Amino acid sequence: MGDPMKKVPVREQDPKVRATNFEEVCLGYDAEEAVAEASRCLTCKKPLCVEGCPVNINIPGFISYVKSGEFEKAYAVISESSSLPSVCGRVCPQERQCEGKCIRGIKGESIAIGKLERFVGDTARAEGWKPTTAVEQNGRKVAVIGSGPAGLTCAGDLAKLGYSVTIFEALHKPGGVLVYGIPEFRLPKDGVVIPEIENIKKLGVEIETNVIVGKSVTIDQLINDEGFEAVFVGSGAGLPKFMGIPGEQANGVYSANEYLTRSNLMKAFAEDSDTPIMRAKCVAVVGGGNVAMDAARTALRLGAETHIVYRRSEAELPARAEEVHHAKEEGIVFDLLCNPEEILVDENGWVKGIRCIRMELGEPDASGRRSPVEIPGSQFVIDADMVIMALGTSPNPLLTSTTKGLDVNRRGGLIINEESCMTTRDGVFAGGDAVTGAATVILAMGAGKAAAKGIDEYLRAKA
Repeated sequence: MGDPMKKVPVREQDPKVRATNFEEVCLGYDAEEAVAEASRCLTCKKPLCVEGCPVNINIPGFISYVKSGEFEKAYAVISESSSLPSVCGRVCPQERQCEGKCIRGIKGESIAIGKLERFVGDTARAEGWKPTTAVEQNGRKVAVIGSGPAGLTCAGDLAKLGYSVTIFEALHKPGGVLVYGIPEFRLPKDGVVIPEIENIKKLGVEIETNVIVGKSVTIDQLINDEGFEAVFVGSGAGLPKFMGIPGEQANGVYSANEYLTRSNLMKAFAEDSDTPIMRAKCVAVVGGGNVAMDAARTALRLGAETHIVYRRSEAELPARAEEVHHAKEEGIVFDLLCNPEEILVDENGWVKGIRCIRMELGEPDASGRRSPVEIPGSQFVIDADMVIMALGTSPNPLLTSTTKGLDVNRRGGLIINEESCMTTRDGVFAGGDAVTGAATVILAMGAGKAAAKGIDEYLRAKA
């Protein structure tokens, strides 16, 4: 056995090789590596890691089974709390959640909880293990709007409780941000996302695609005409934000949302794809979150020199440390402490560069991060033929504009009761990015789980 204070290293594609393909970067643990990593766990009497997990997975419980090589039992433990272990094991920010709370991490490196969860999920898929279904159906109907992580989690939990659940998805494929937002090299669609969605369908959940609630059908029609007793809104946050600077309407300026949807959902990166995508020479990605890293690393794989333009320092980057590390390894250029002032446009209306101004950090703002302050006279130009704005997203107003009684906050998020997750409209619940704005997969799943509990309590009280 290796040093118990250090994680078992995880195998990855070589940076020079992976920068030219869309295959998964991290190769994960094999059984021997997983058992060795699980053996580092202290099996704490008061497991703080569970407190750090938004869906409250019994982490010491599943790790103890991995340690003993009882992988199917480990999967059963995880399945009690999560229907998406292979997804979460890949994309959750464990270092800020479960692993950030790990006692082993105080004097050494925390347990690689995410990598172990991924191993268990991947092993379950390879072996054909399935989550436990409800003992009996109660005949009561619940509608779920959106098949992203919040909607899938809510639907799965309600199905396990015996409800008849139908998910309505606006796109032609289910999965929400899991299929349109996260690149193949981080989260394989055919190998990981689709099988885990199929597992949720095996619980009895029905998924109807190409249904835009608010246009194809309204929430009122779902309740009054189709017999749904409760509705969960998990429609995410698909409305991109822009800076409002000169030149932002030029050809060659994308929102990260559109750029990644073209590549991830429509497979525009493939040579035989019918969906066009601009293959630029030099790309500037504005933003510092995971979406910015995804857009930059996608552009790199499509042949571009790629820059991350972010107004704060590396310490303030909101992206996962692992994603920043991978981006650097692959050759992404980080232009930190600088902010765009103008997108430069040629005589034909196409991007030819982006003018930025250098920043320095001042006093902390309301978020606790030090505010960036402009350095006068420090402007410079990055020559680029494409600019991608990765500045976050907000909820689409379609649902609230077609449904009376749904109140929103100043950011456009649905207002809910924090305990029950019910909106200001009786029988309509919400969670995930539709409430908070763009956040993480696991936080959306936690919201879906809380909403399922709220819906169950609401419908039981009505019985």
